[in-house]
Amino acid sequence: MDSKHLKHFVAVAEFGHFTQAAKALHIAQPALSISIKKFEQKLEMTLFRRSERKVELTDEGKVLFKHAKRVLQQIDDAKLAMDELKGLEKGEVRLGAPSMVGSYFFPQVLMAFKSRYPKLKLTLVDAGTSSIRKMLLSGELDIGVINLEKVPDDLETEHLLHCEMVAVVGKDHPFASKSTVRFEEFFQQDLVMFKDGYFHRDYIETKAKQHQLELECSFETNLLPLILSIVRHEFAITALLELVTQHEADIIGIPFEEPVKLDLALAWRKDRYLSIAERTFIEFVKSFR
Repeated sequence: MDSKHLKHFVAVAEFGHFTQAAKALHIAQPALSISIKKFEQKLEMTLFRRSERKVELTDEGKVLFKHAKRVLQQIDDAKLAMDELKGLEKGEVRLGAPSMVGSYFFPQVLMAFKSRYPKLKLTLVDAGTSSIRKMLLSGELDIGVINLEKVPDDLETEHLLHCEMVAVVGKDHPFASKSTVRFEEFFQQDLVMFKDGYFHRDYIETKAKQHQLELECSFETNLLPLILSIVRHEFAITALLELVTQHEADIIGIPFEEPVKLDLALAWRKDRYLSIAERTFIEFVKSFR
């Protein structure tokens, strides 16, 4: 039972006439008659009682008519949904991004994207890159921002941006006038850091191990505004992406003596179908860099 036969059947049932139904379907009347005959033979039942003046549904035809109308409506709805997606009239993008990237890189991107495609829904989830990788693989996120180190084979990536991690201090901190900071100096200070699972925390822990130094945090929080407030009031210092210091007053970013360069990427699951909305978002972000 295919949709063409159902469409022909419903047209004849609604018009009660083969010639009128054929005109509405833009096919020849003999072709429509043959289509209905083949459909009846396939079902092994008579669907219409035919007379010289009109065509009426049999009892079997009446039962099928109710189902056929519903099926054709669902097919039309599916086609409409696909057409709307093609025109980006509907759709959702679920994006995962670490706090710094989500707060300082994506706001302008998301607003510009929403302005161009106002009917698309955007959901931004704040999470560490470890969590983002897991959510991408589990299907909880469509697209995520991750660092380009040890990328799982199941993820496809598109480079997003190069960035540098710097020591961040208050404007009156003794380090504020320095041109660079040694890791030995940094780890001797009271530190406020994001919790485990955030890429810059992982990098700082790696550097501490490389230099055989202890990473001792006076404060741990995933709330970026709280981290910035603690640094401004000089209760502690931290390490953040340079792009944060470019947008925040009363804090100073100082490069490490051994520069910490990072590569961040958009990522999505390889075996997952990317919707038109998601592909459009990826291309939009690429053009916005």
